[in-house]
Amino acid sequence: MSLNVIFMGTPGFAVPTLTEIIGGGHEVVAVYTRAPAPGGRRGLDLVESPVHQAAKRFGIPVFTPKSLRNADVQAEFAAHKADVAVVVAYGLILPKPVLDAPALGCLNLHGSLLPRWRGAAPIQRAIMAGDAESGVMVMRMEEGLDTGPIAMAERVTITPEMTAGILHDRLMVVGADLMVRALAALARGSLGFSPQPEAGVTYAAKITKDECRIDFSKPAQAVHDHIRGLSPAPGAYLEIDWGQGAKRIKVLRAVPIEGAATAGTVIDEALAIGCGSGAVRLLEVRPAGKGAMSAAEFLNGAKILPGMHVASVSPAG
Repeated sequence: MSLNVIFMGTPGFAVPTLTEIIGGGHEVVAVYTRAPAPGGRRGLDLVESPVHQAAKRFGIPVFTPKSLRNADVQAEFAAHKADVAVVVAYGLILPKPVLDAPALGCLNLHGSLLPRWRGAAPIQRAIMAGDAESGVMVMRMEEGLDTGPIAMAERVTITPEMTAGILHDRLMVVGADLMVRALAALARGSLGFSPQPEAGVTYAAKITKDECRIDFSKPAQAVHDHIRGLSPAPGAYLEIDWGQGAKRIKVLRAVPIEGAATAGTVIDEALAIGCGSGAVRLLEVRPAGKGAMSAAEFLNGAKILPGMHVASVSPAG
């Protein structure tokens, strides 16, 4: 049995789920996504979201309201007469009239093992915290922030060198399959829900610019987790002066190593930097205005020597 679905999502993470829903034989009657935003090479063009672009390829009507709290917008949403709404990283709050409009409710695909990491940045926060696993869950939405009952889940191991980008891409694929299976069960009337545990709630706040500066006063493992949790975007960074003024360098990959030096001090000529305990060796970086490159490539043009210091050890420095 196929369902009439409203799909609500914005970034590339949501596109595989939209594609799989269509491939599963369901009728996507409307797509809701964020309005086009300035972008392009010079930031002068209005760029449609990845979900918007995908919906156009499939010939699905696209709606881009700035808010869902307007009565006319809510009436238009209800007029689609959908069986269910599927929400994947949409970016707007769904008020009660919208949550109540689909006959079978609203299902959300969330990139964490709820109740851990409710909120905006669950993938980055899981890695930054050093979690050993993550996953995706399908839940029924309610008015609270990611508080609804859980229907289905898939767990994914976070390996020691996994970055947020790698985990994002893994969960994107696993999540698309999970949502299609959830819709199949919903269509059969066999999709059950269980309340989230009350214990273990954590919140994945949006990543701020201040958090991206690397704090080398922390232990090497925590610095490593911070770097990989922000890679490839927005990117953890340091600032260092090798005779040309302080330059900002984003660090995309690093590895914790044995070493003892004052936090923030360059230990050797292969970009090892001391931490609060231990050290990290930088493996891949992105200098300002340039693309990603290996540490060896970077050092071909940057004379960074043992004893040099990063410009600031801590975000508050």
